[in-house]
Parts: sequence; structure tokens; C-alpha cells
Amino acid sequence: MTLAAAAALAAPLAVAAPAPANASADASAAGAGGEFTVTALKFTVEAGGRSCTVDADLYRPAGVDAAHPAPAVLSTNGFGGSKSDASTAAAGKAFAARGYVGLVYSGLGFGKSGCLISLDDPRIDGKAASALVDFLAGERAADDGTKVDYVTADGEGDPRVGMIGGSYGGAIQLATAAVDHRVDALVPMITWHDLAYSLDPNNAADREVPGAAKWQWMNGFYLIGEGQPLLVPNLDPSRINRLDCLHFVTKACETIRTLNSGRYPADRTKELQEFARGVSPVSYLSEVKAPTLLVQGQADSLFNLNEAEATYKTLKAQGTPAKMIWQSWGHSGGVRDAASGELNLEAGNLESSYVGRRILAWFDRYLHLKKDVDTGPAFAYYRDWIDDPAHTYATASQPPALNRKLYLSGDGKLVDDRAKVARGSREYRNWLIPTSHSESSLAGMLGLPDPAPYDTKGTYLDWTTEPFTDAVDVAGAPKATLKVRSPRTERVQHSGDAADKLVLFAKLYDVAPDGTKTLVHRLVSPVRVPDVTKPFTVSLPGIVHRYEKGHRLRFVVAASDGAYLGNKGVKPVTVTSEPRDTGVLELPVVGR
Repeated sequence: MTLAAAAALAAPLAVAAPAPANASADASAAGAGGEFTVTALKFTVEAGGRSCTVDADLYRPAGVDAAHPAPAVLSTNGFGGSKSDASTAAAGKAFAARGYVGLVYSGLGFGKSGCLISLDDPRIDGKAASALVDFLAGERAADDGTKVDYVTADGEGDPRVGMIGGSYGGAIQLATAAVDHRVDALVPMITWHDLAYSLDPNNAADREVPGAAKWQWMNGFYLIGEGQPLLVPNLDPSRINRLDCLHFVTKACETIRTLNSGRYPADRTKELQEFARGVSPVSYLSEVKAPTLLVQGQADSLFNLNEAEATYKTLKAQGTPAKMIWQSWGHSGGVRDAASGELNLEAGNLESSYVGRRILAWFDRYLHLKKDVDTGPAFAYYRDWIDDPAHTYATASQPPALNRKLYLSGDGKLVDDRAKVARGSREYRNWLIPTSHSESSLAGMLGLPDPAPYDTKGTYLDWTTEPFTDAVDVAGAPKATLKVRSPRTERVQHSGDAADKLVLFAKLYDVAPDGTKTLVHRLVSPVRVPDVTKPFTVSLPGIVHRYEKGHRLRFVVAASDGAYLGNKGVKPVTVTSEPRDTGVLELPVVGR
């Protein structure tokens, strides 16, 4: 991957949006309905043991002053971006045009902000963002002496402030809210729950066993971070670490090197998992009290729907107000692949898109304190098979539950009754190179062509339903319970290096009557099997998909995938079925 490609990858990771306004006339020209001014500011903050600069832009709506204060919206960039990106500055522009005070800044380690890239660590990135909340509260000045006294206050030193942003600019909201309870509303978009899962997913129930590293995604981001001197000249000195880890905190580089090695000794595995989880919402959500509207993308192999659902369920269980939307677009293609009518701030469609209206209502309720505002249903999801833009979203009181079982038959069929299961055994084996392709992870972000998904004969097993007599709508994360035999794995799986355990990849295809296969959103479920002598459960990535009448569902277990690091050595696998003991696939079917 070239540095030019890395730079091209960076920008789409935030909420896509228009270029920044440099004068109030820009807002009128955009037809947003409000004028505002933009002032560049610098802040010196202490974060991660370093003193560094935060580069920010303050958006002030016309008519907002001490006598006429307004709530504030704080936002920052996606990974590799800055406050100057069209996709980042748009938040300041869009909300200032609607009467909010905006503060948009370059995250630590990006743009002209200092300090190392610390992966939205609440103790570092969250602390820096909290210093900006102090500024909005009027408790501190920018480096040039600028202070504000026109942000609505809930009390002395407590400004009314919300946050919005995507990906890297999404997790920072949760990190900030965990360390600063003055934050009043969050809208994290297409972001992560647990980086240990995001970058090295194991979809088996035992998450302590590492998974299969997403080498394409993680090395793309690593190159963006380490390549900062070529991407951004004249770096702040506080952004330099050491020669073997230039711009990340040291533990981030060590984690990437361990994942790339393909080895998982127990002590290093525990250490890297502790670090990745320590900078992730999974470790600090108990401290997040701010009402949170989660927006996650269905087309996203980096941070899938399962991550948002995990965050959502945790927040709900602890009593934090939370709602969730599954929109069409995510990292796999970005907003350029957004369906017609979907949120795209570059098109100025906050009011005209479903997600945009929900965001505006969220801020109306929790920043303007309009208690009569309807913030919408607890859960909503986009359906690409609906043509009418006014009805593309379905709603529910909670994510759908698993409610339909299919059984893996020994003859390769996927049947709806255990009694229909035929006895039989089939085998596949991996090669020392990948033999299945789901995606080239960076292709969608960079707008590059990507070969259609495929599996090489002899390196996978599949089970297929009969053609459906009616359309079947799946919305949520399917689950499979499997049992496999792999004597070669059994002999080495307790060696002390988790790399000796069996790796496999589960996925769902849609097979049309003419035989054309579609891997839904190119999503797969990597699994490093905890113990091949025992049954194990696989959580597949959440999907929203209609299997049309006459189509068939195909469940595939493959030995490898080119987007992931996989098995160490050749490990033949046998799957045996008989009515009383066979694999089960469970689906969350809606509209039954």
C-alpha cells in the first residue's frame, strides 16, 4: 500500500460532509438558513504525559452572545484526517447554520494537533477533549486569550454540549463522556466497541482466545499513522515517539507487530488484548451517562453491526438513554456508496434524510431540552429492497431475536427439520496460501475494483436450503453451533501458542435461481476454535438482507480468507452430521 493510497483512505473515515465555511456568506450560499463566523484557535493541553497543541475551529452563529446563548456541538476527525477535511468541518458548518456553537478540532496526532496517536484512549484523548469542554464552559481560554461566554450552561462550569462524528471521531465521544459527565448528548457513527475484536476478531463464544487478524485494515491504518511526516509536513515535536514507533503510543505498535507475526503466546496475547480493550468502549461504558444515539453501517467489515449492538445493549442495561440505527453505508465503500436518500452531509440532507432527522431530534431533546420532541424508535434499520425512500427504514422496540433454525445435513443441504438431516461426513483442508476471497478491505474506501468473492474447491464446505417459497428477511446477527474434527489441530492446540488452534471462516451467501452467488456485504465471521474436541458457537456479522422468493441461502465454512491471517500449518477438517448430532444455523427472521 503506497502512502498516496493511505492518504486517500484517511478522509472517508469520518462523517462525509461539505467543505468548511470560511465566512458567514458560505452558510447562506449553502441554503442552510443561518450565518456564522469561523475562528481558528490553538489550545495547549496535557495528555499522556506530554504537553501538546490542539488545533481547532470555533463556529459561532450570528446573534449568539452572552445574552442569547446556544448549546455547543463538539466534533473531531476520522483516523488520518483533521479539522480541515470536508468530512470533518461539515459538522461545525451544519450545526452552526442551525444555531449551535461548533467546536471542531484535529484529534491528537493528526492535522496540526500534537501528541501521539493513542487510539481514543479516554485517559489521553478523552482528557484532551475534556479540556475543550472547559473552554466551552468559559473556564479556560485558547492560547491567544479567546474565551467564550455564550454557550448555554446547565450550571457553573457546565456547558450544554453534544458530540457527533464517525469512526475515530465516534469512539472519542464515548471516551470523553466517560471522563467528563458534562457532555450531554452523543451521536457516535460507524465506530468500535472493542478494538481487540475489531482488528483480531474471534466470533467464537470464548473471546479470550485471539482471532484472525484483519491484516489489510490494520496495516492500512498503521501506515497512515507512521507515515505522518510525509502526509503532514512540520509536525509538532510532541508527535514524535521513537524510531521503531514514530507516531503511535508504543503499545499500539507492539500490538500491530504481534498481530502481524501470526503468533499468539499466552503472555503477549493477554497484554495486547488488555491494551486494545483498555482504549475501547467495552472497558469504560459503565462511566458513560450521556444519552447516546448509535449509528452503524451495514456495509462495514471494519466495525460491524455486532459492535454497535454490544455497545447499545450495555448502555441500555445500565440505564443510559440509548437508541440505535443501522444505516446502509459504513467503511466498506463509505458514503460514496450510500443509497439514495441516506445521510450525506455533503448533499446537505440533514432534514431530508431519515438519519439526519433523527440526529436533529436527538440534539433538540438533549441540548435544547425540548421534552416533547420525539427522538424516534429504540431501533431502526435500513432495507435496501424497499424502493420508496420514505419507507426504507423499519423500526422495532429492540433488535430482532433469533427465531428460525436450520440444520446442517450430511448431504450438503440446509434443512428446516432435524428429522430431515442425512447422515454423512465431508472434509476440507486449508492450503498454505489463502484460497477464499471475501474482499480487498481497502478497495471500497479507495474506490478500487475488487474481485467477486470466491472459494476454492476442496477448501470449504457448504450447506444450501431449497429455494424459498416466499421472501425471507433477515435482520440481525445469525448464530451457528458447530462441531468439527481436526486430529492435527487436536495434537497441538494446547501448545501454549494460540496460533496452533484451528481457524475457520463462516459466512452466508444468497444464491439466485440462475446460480449467481452474493456474499452479503462481503462479510465473514473469523473463528479461532477454542477446542476442536468440543462444540462451539459462532456469531456471524449482523446483516439486513432479503432472500427473495426462489433464492436459496447457503452457509459456508471456509479454511481461509485473503483479508485475514489464518491457520498455522495445514489442518484437515471433517464435519459429520446425523439427526441427533449436527450443526445448527439460527437466523433472526423479521416480518414472519
